Amino acid sequence: MPSLKKILILTGDFTEDYEIMVPFQALLMLGHTVHAACPDKKSGDIIRTAIHDFEGDQTYTEKPGHNFTLNATFSEIDPANYDALLVPGGRAPEYIRLNADVLAMVRHFAEADKPIAAICHGVQLLATAGVLKGKSCTAYPACGPDIGAAGGTFVETAIDGVHVDGKLVTAPAWPAHPAWLAALLKVLAE
Repeated sequence: MPSLKKILILTGDFTEDYEIMVPFQALLMLGHTVHAACPDKKSGDIIRTAIHDFEGDQTYTEKPGHNFTLNATFSEIDPANYDALLVPGGRAPEYIRLNADVLAMVRHFAEADKPIAAICHGVQLLATAGVLKGKSCTAYPACGPDIGAAGGTFVETAIDGVHVDGKLVTAPAWPAHPAWLAALLKVLAE
């Protein structure tokens, strides 16, 4: 049986519904400890989510998603107590990256060479934290310029594709969940 890990999810209001719900539930189902935290919120608080869909427009559409109950208090998080970081997409990365404590947490995982998994717009948080320099990753294509500006290399993949660079596991959007989560599990086992 593989070693079970403790995984931190950094998120916020209007994160993408599937991109938080699916990995949170799947990793728990496998026996990992998973804590979802949001700046200025505590365990038991709710964040709202949004469903992003691909319906033939120039960009994704957005609809209200499910409420998601956080199970960790942000102010009590010590990233040293976690084996990996997961960052879902949606709109949350756009504004939680303005929080200095969030950026410090992201930098901890990168500097400690711990696995980091980001999907869709989650790379916006990694770019702002300055942890993409010299790295290659994928994301929702609109985030490609953020990756480049942060010194990383954007790798275009299919919407259900995944890209792994060392312990950095990235994917463009929720259709990639099977490949993205499988790649994360492989990195966690190494």
